[in-house]
Amino acid sequence: MIALVTGANRGLGRETARQLLAAGHTVVIAARQDGAARDTAAALGEHAYPLRLDVTSTADIAAAAGELQGRFGHLDVLVNNAAIHYDTWQHALGADLAVVREAAETNVFGPWQLVQGLLPLLRAGSHQRIVNVSSGAGSLTEMTSGSTPAYSVTKAALNALTRMLAADLRGEGFLVNAVCPGWVATDMGGPGGRPVSEGAAGIVWAATLPDGGPTGGFFRDGKAIAW
Repeated sequence: MIALVTGANRGLGRETARQLLAAGHTVVIAARQDGAARDTAAALGEHAYPLRLDVTSTADIAAAAGELQGRFGHLDVLVNNAAIHYDTWQHALGADLAVVREAAETNVFGPWQLVQGLLPLLRAGSHQRIVNVSSGAGSLTEMTSGSTPAYSVTKAALNALTRMLAADLRGEGFLVNAVCPGWVATDMGGPGGRPVSEGAAGIVWAATLPDGGPTGGFFRDGKAIAW
């Protein structure tokens, strides 16, 4: 199985890649900086391949599709993990909309155009799984304040995209799900959260679902949570 993980050079992305490698996948380590991708792939060992990829760049995505086609000929798993701006410093009423727009480019449009660009490779795969790494901050049910507006609104949009992609691809056997890893102790999440290995385990669960598994859902630790 060939899996691609975005934002795989640190935190949840790196641990997700490590767990997928342990499960027997070949993993493409995608990161915005070539050096970060290469260093991470080298550290993770055999069957980890570096890929410089800025998910906001259509040119990068086209180049990545060409490289993957040449090296592997297909893709089985896409984990859309890359995200920015956990904006705890602002609230919705006074939010800097430039920050919100920037977050949307990475958190929503990035996964969207990556799915579009890699769809021929995924269709050539045999175990098509798309995992959008979301957050409880994007749950309308849990959204009780206007804090982290850029992050929350873009994750809610990612959840909506998950539902739409799942519906479009259901007939082809794709399983497309959103996963909240919970509050994890990473650079973005800050100290005090759960171990990164626990957060990544739920992502890997969705990436390795058997045929006939759920699609179009929102999960944490393998259990459905409210939109």
